[in-house]
Amino acid sequence: MLRFIVRRVLLMIPTLFVISALVYFIIDLPPGDCVSSQIEELVARGDADAHQRAEELRELYGLNLPLWQRYLEWVGGIFRWDFGLSCQDTVPVADLIGERLTLTIIMETSTIAFIWIVSFLIGTYAATHQYKLGDYVASFIGFIGLAIPNFLLALVLLYVGKVYFGLSIGGLMDPEYIDKPLSWGKALSVMQHLIIPVIVIGMSGTAGMIRRLRANLLDELQKQYVVTGRAKGLPPMKLLVKYPLRHSLNPFVADIGGLLPDVISGSVIVSVVLSLPTTGPMLLGALKTQDVNLAATFLLFVAALTVIGMLISDLALAALDPRIRFGATSEK
Repeated sequence: MLRFIVRRVLLMIPTLFVISALVYFIIDLPPGDCVSSQIEELVARGDADAHQRAEELRELYGLNLPLWQRYLEWVGGIFRWDFGLSCQDTVPVADLIGERLTLTIIMETSTIAFIWIVSFLIGTYAATHQYKLGDYVASFIGFIGLAIPNFLLALVLLYVGKVYFGLSIGGLMDPEYIDKPLSWGKALSVMQHLIIPVIVIGMSGTAGMIRRLRANLLDELQKQYVVTGRAKGLPPMKLLVKYPLRHSLNPFVADIGGLLPDVISGSVIVSVVLSLPTTGPMLLGALKTQDVNLAATFLLFVAALTVIGMLISDLALAALDPRIRFGATSEK
């Protein structure tokens, strides 16, 4: 097991290196650069020094260098927590992403925990009460969650909260805590404001996980060993937890790695709708303006979290089911 962990951790390094190269080069593919839009505005205003200003800005951002050289400088700076300059206000990327990245990690982690806990409880209950009222309610929640886009649910909640309750549910903290240092009051405000975004972003993932867990558990409950266990008089809860529930969790656990990128991609538009100070709106703006350093840094962190999620998923699967322990040989 230790050898497997070391091998996977070492494999993460070249994987992230390849992803960073692909991300950096793809973002730079469209014609123009982040200076082009700024210069177009200066030209429209009749600024005679616009073209000279363009050369100064390109030299400042390093855009006059070959793409491969810019990429190597950006990668080298990652180890010093230096991601280069952003075209937004000409400030270091590290200064822009600090609090936003922290809030994003908190929100995404809370969303995944919400998806896991809620889908586990509802999926298990629905499978053990097949064709009962609870099963139909769980199926209804699943269909609603899969059918309604996240951003539409966010708009509905914004409208309902404002019109019927007089509440503004946007943002991740009260206005008085914005740009303030961390405190107990600020942390409590963030926790309170997390409820709506977590429910909105996690709805579709929860619906899918409920349906998968229910289907897997129903399949296990119909197998012969469960019938034999019931015939021998095993307590229902012990029989459920020890065998069928454990076996049905394999696909459930395997979804950890794939769940994270889905949650992050789904949170971008929701963050814009709910005015959340996370990386989503800033990433969208960086991609539109071809701010390569800022966009590539965000996407690299997403890739790192995804790779870590896949590692956690594999380790959990290996611990859950001895049949798929890595390194084991099948000599039969």
